[in-house]
Amino acid sequence: MENTKQQVREFYDRIGWSQVGDGLYQNARYEDLRPVSRDYIHKCHLRVNRYIASRGDFLLDAGSGPVQWPEYLTYSEGYRFRVCADISITALKEAREKIGERGLYVVADIASLPFKPDAFDGIVSLHAIHHLPLSEHKRAYVELNRVLKSQRTAVIVNGWHNPLLMRLAEPLIRLGRRLTGRSAKQKKDWAAEEDRAGTFVEKMTPRWLKDELKGAVNFEIYPWRSLSPRFMRWFVRPQLGGRAFLRFVFWLEERFPRFFGENGQYPLIVVRKKGL
Repeated sequence: MENTKQQVREFYDRIGWSQVGDGLYQNARYEDLRPVSRDYIHKCHLRVNRYIASRGDFLLDAGSGPVQWPEYLTYSEGYRFRVCADISITALKEAREKIGERGLYVVADIASLPFKPDAFDGIVSLHAIHHLPLSEHKRAYVELNRVLKSQRTAVIVNGWHNPLLMRLAEPLIRLGRRLTGRSAKQKKDWAAEEDRAGTFVEKMTPRWLKDELKGAVNFEIYPWRSLSPRFMRWFVRPQLGGRAFLRFVFWLEERFPRFFGENGQYPLIVVRKKGL
């Protein structure tokens, strides 16, 4: 496990959080940055604010990275301090550039947090737990719950392993790759690259999460974003009503949150800590 965490740390220190220009990090290649997708992604990022307290003394950003997107800054606007905890020194240095004196910066393992119980008024953790071995995922959720104050909430965003909606789309993507001659890997621009080497990731399924956390953590599953960047790059086209399609998808996610939370690409998991 330590070798895995060391790999993750080295990847983000050397590669993942290196800037590639225009305020973007190398890790931004995992996102769909096209204008046609911008409004949908923006609204999905802001969903986190619905489920955490709007103000307090300390917000924990567990696995903060460099606080990569502008919307991420809104989560701590009503807090005295944002505590950025990350395994990567590079990430914390970049986060400090954005948050400055309103931030506290701690090198920490999300599965073994160096904080006392009931320390935080709110917690966010985005795309971090999936960098742990699956055997440590439950421990990370339990740790986040431990350091959260009673009657408060934490929001965790990660990706499901092989979710239903993306699984249904995959045959169409493979067909499209063959028809366009893109089945063979080629050297591509980093922002458009689809077949990428990265660092260790191990994702869970909704059933696994429910079984593992039953009786240990009180939580609910909502959609953060149903569509993967891979799906969006293939099927969301500006000349074919891409923006209207994404507005419709967002409406569906709002109308049927349980279905899209469990079957879309990225769930928003709300941990609610009960009182004593």
